[in-house]
Amino acid sequence: MARGKQQDAWVFFGEVLKERREAAGLTQEELGGRVFVSGAYIGLFEQGIRKPQLDVAQRIDEILQTGGIFERTVRKLINKSPYASYFHAVADLEAVATKICEFAPTVVAGLMQTGAYARAVTVATHPFATEEFIEERVTARIDRAAVLRGPTRPEYWVVLHENALLTPVGGPSVMAATLDHITALARERRALVTVLPRSVGAHAFMTGSLKLMEFEDQPPTAYAETGFSGTLLDDPAVVKQAQRAYDLLRVATLSPEASLALIESAAEDHRRCASTT
Repeated sequence: MARGKQQDAWVFFGEVLKERREAAGLTQEELGGRVFVSGAYIGLFEQGIRKPQLDVAQRIDEILQTGGIFERTVRKLINKSPYASYFHAVADLEAVATKICEFAPTVVAGLMQTGAYARAVTVATHPFATEEFIEERVTARIDRAAVLRGPTRPEYWVVLHENALLTPVGGPSVMAATLDHITALARERRALVTVLPRSVGAHAFMTGSLKLMEFEDQPPTAYAETGFSGTLLDDPAVVKQAQRAYDLLRVATLSPEASLALIESAAEDHRRCASTT
């Protein structure tokens, strides 16, 4: 499903939600309280700005006695998304965020990947997938990076662990080109990139990748991901903990200038390796 058509479907979801809520005589705050989200979130669902998680849709069906229509709609839209089921809502939020902060401990952050790098990661994690599946995943990942090219692009802060610079994903030529791409994004001031050196040792977020997002008209969120799942976090107290972890990561990194020098040096090392193979 094209992204525009999928967004239209979410808008329709919101319109139906508003109609059923009003028919039940509930305010946004009352419905939110019963399904364990804020009334403001219900409003964002109804406008098609935020997409409810599956468990929230199930609770809405239960409260509004809709026979499962919201659950079925969410499942259908998730299945038609090119992203993993736990990530599709995150991709939508990236598109409207005013600030994105990422920590990538083992691989280059998705918004900074080249097509060849994204393909190598996708093939490695889906070795028996069809070519159509691989191309769909790669295209979706590259399309997400469009948020960094628009006139209203978000502030984009990235902490890369040094391990992500050294692992030759896709081979040394692909890796060199990817690091050149990261350097270009930083030089063009589309991203502020710092590197967490391996010499730091233990750090504030050892369990996977981390993404923080801020918005103009809604509360901030955090997204934490491991190898097989991801969790979108809305609870203010939990988001605050994630922000603190990111702050601790950032103070342990090299300066932006020293980080770019290290990235450029790693790119040259990969290029030399490519020339000798």
